Amino acid sequence: MPHLETAETVLEYDVFGSGAPVTLFAHGIASSIEDVRFLGSGVAGSKVFFHFRGHGGSGVPVGLDAWGYPALARDLRHVADHVGAVACVGVSMGAGAILTCLAETPDRFERVVLVLPAGLDRPRPADPASDLAAMARLIDDGDIAGLTALLAGQLPEDVAALRGVDRVMARRAHEVCRPGVARSIRALPEHTPVEDRALLRGVSARALVIGHEGDDTHPASIAREVAAALPGARLHVFDRPWSMLRERAVLRALVAGFLGG
Repeated sequence: MPHLETAETVLEYDVFGSGAPVTLFAHGIASSIEDVRFLGSGVAGSKVFFHFRGHGGSGVPVGLDAWGYPALARDLRHVADHVGAVACVGVSMGAGAILTCLAETPDRFERVVLVLPAGLDRPRPADPASDLAAMARLIDDGDIAGLTALLAGQLPEDVAALRGVDRVMARRAHEVCRPGVARSIRALPEHTPVEDRALLRGVSARALVIGHEGDDTHPASIAREVAAALPGARLHVFDRPWSMLRERAVLRALVAGFLGG
């Protein structure tokens, strides 16, 4: 994969398709390009996928301000500017980075899709017993088997029974067993994408916000708040969690339809 050198780190990215428009795809925390690649199916033009700092083949910067949403937004902006992206799709952490970018430059994108946003402008209470905290400890230990078991144990029975999901969990465990991922996991919950949702009132991008019910990490209430904060945003909420695995075909159609509409 090609790499983009910035003042802080080196960012790994990949390009599929060709021509205009150019759409950038941003993954979630402890995730990767592979986890969001399916969202580009059916999207016209060039699809660019990248790894945030600490993830995949991207670098691991140091410094007190290296792991909050402003830092992630800098990664996103660097790649977007480099490839000339006019649209952006972000999942969870990636959605938060888009919100930070829009708060700073409301006219940066023409269209954005925010999938499972996990926060807006209010910090959430830390839970030291959460799966993310346990994941960070397993990464520190290099325990890929434990990571695989943890990821698989999060799944409802019907999702775990889906074809290929066991391979997805094993692949993800190998991909996230990196020190930079552990740093992200520990640092990010202390931050919010924007200081004040009022900063989003001037956003000119057309926005689609996608949430689902029944997920404490990505509450549907946050998706509704994000949609309300963005002028004229569309909102789609699935009635059950794990939409990234359960509703892949519907998600692909929603993203492609919105970006091409």
